[in-house]
Amino acid sequence: MTTSIRIALALAASLAMTASASAASPTKTGTTTKGAVLTDAKGMTLYTFDKDSEGKSACNGRCATNWPVLKAEASDKPGEGYTIISRDDGSKQWAYKGKPLYTFANDQKPGDITGDGFLNGAWHLAQP
Repeated sequence: MTTSIRIALALAASLAMTASASAASPTKTGTTTKGAVLTDAKGMTLYTFDKDSEGKSACNGRCATNWPVLKAEASDKPGEGYTIISRDDGSKQWAYKGKPLYTFANDQKPGDITGDGFLNGAWHLAQP
């Protein structure tokens, strides 16, 4: 094998490892009547919950039915302000700046923000 082929193969391997190691953002940014918000891959608004503590969800059971979590997969990697937390049931959830992220079951389409201020103001738009 020639030196130039070895260098090319080493460079290709290095680029492949860098691409697989970098974390893709689990959210997108959308625009609502209240400004920019974080959204899931489908464009649905994401929320945070005041009763959560840093890196720990307090929304379980019926709460999680009404406020579906932004699930993280085993292959997902944290980065750029995003972390992955473990839920009480053992599943994984995305958090942004330490705050677990949720959608709201009553939001019907991208841009809906019907959960903002819900439960005496405990639910908030997740903003970038």
